[in-house]
Amino acid sequence: MSSSNGAKFIVQGGNPISGELEPQGNKNEAMPLMAAACLTGQPVILQNIPQIEDVRLMEKILNDLGLSTSESEACSTRRTLTLQAKEGPKSTIHSELGSRLRGSVTLAGPLLARTGEVTLPRPGGDRIGRRRLDTHLQIFSALGATINDTKDGLQIKAKKLRGADILLDEASVTATENGLCAASLAEGATVIHNAASEPHVQALANLLNAMGAQITGIGTNTLTIEGVKSLKGATHRIGPDYLEAGSFLALAAVTGGALKIKNAAPHHMRMILQTFARLGIHTDIQGQEILVAKNQKLEVEKEFGGAVPHIADAPWPGFPADMTSVALVTATQCKGTVLIHEKLFESRLFFVDGLLEMGARIILCDPHRAVVLGSDKLRGAKLASPDIRAGMALLIAALCAEGESEIRNITQIDRGFSRIEERLKSLGAQIERR
Repeated sequence: MSSSNGAKFIVQGGNPISGELEPQGNKNEAMPLMAAACLTGQPVILQNIPQIEDVRLMEKILNDLGLSTSESEACSTRRTLTLQAKEGPKSTIHSELGSRLRGSVTLAGPLLARTGEVTLPRPGGDRIGRRRLDTHLQIFSALGATINDTKDGLQIKAKKLRGADILLDEASVTATENGLCAASLAEGATVIHNAASEPHVQALANLLNAMGAQITGIGTNTLTIEGVKSLKGATHRIGPDYLEAGSFLALAAVTGGALKIKNAAPHHMRMILQTFARLGIHTDIQGQEILVAKNQKLEVEKEFGGAVPHIADAPWPGFPADMTSVALVTATQCKGTVLIHEKLFESRLFFVDGLLEMGARIILCDPHRAVVLGSDKLRGAKLASPDIRAGMALLIAALCAEGESEIRNITQIDRGFSRIEERLKSLGAQIERR
């Protein structure tokens, strides 16, 4: 069920989360793949699309651009979505819709390649600090586009995109995705150095190749794209959301429950599992399943020489930045001290104010670093979700706390997690949407 802006969760904490769960489709994969449908007039069929608010908003933006969308095989958490830009998409992204969705930035590359221009509103989404567009603009400029900054956003135009040798100033995921799309229809070869290589970047490259693109180096930090004149339709199945799987894994551990996560793609979770092991959470991998036994040790593993252990995010295959909030909440329930270092966004750790109100012992050193001293039992509190990942982290905190918690602004959680309260109830949680 979708939430209104005034909806909230009422959570009774202290109940172990146990049972079986299958992750929804990967949200971070869905956004750029939906955008890639703008590159062709033929149907692009995406299976296992998650039923979340961000996907619904992206669909509205694509409809406004002139794409037709239809769904089939729908269930409560996933569906198959067919997208087609038969007549050619418009080049101007709806300003109000686009400003609400950070993922709308992934439309810039496909629209520029297909129409020769794009008007991009200033993207919105999570309130986790400045999210720069400079790397995107670096790519478009290198491919021959001109860029004008207006009061309403960015106007990007190119009579003809031409391949280039590009060294990105940072390994930006969405900039790499925009570069792949734009270069696929550019004249000549493009080489992108210092490219992002996350699983959802690999998925986009694989979809583009299925559409007729010529991309090599997939999974590495150097991508080579031989431009082609046109692309065709294709079918692609979106992989499981390893960030959601990691969130539920942490939830089971901090509530003392046992959980089986099916179809979890554990090869995408190696660093997540390795990091959780340093917090005393150990898992068993059986094929595509991850098993979390009940009553985990929950003790921070000491580092050699007695130094305070350090958990930091990093580009793939490092620990995902989007898991930092969950790792921090998990650490509050683990015996010992750990430094959490979020390198990417300067406001992501500000949600710790809510955890302090719940009784957590956290020293916020600066916008990027926090020292967590576990393992005090949390108590219920009134909280508000500032972004998708912090919202899930606060929900985990509420579910392991003593007493009742109220979480407001749950629209943020709905943006990234489908029917979260129904799925949690099936695992034994006491949670109500009001």
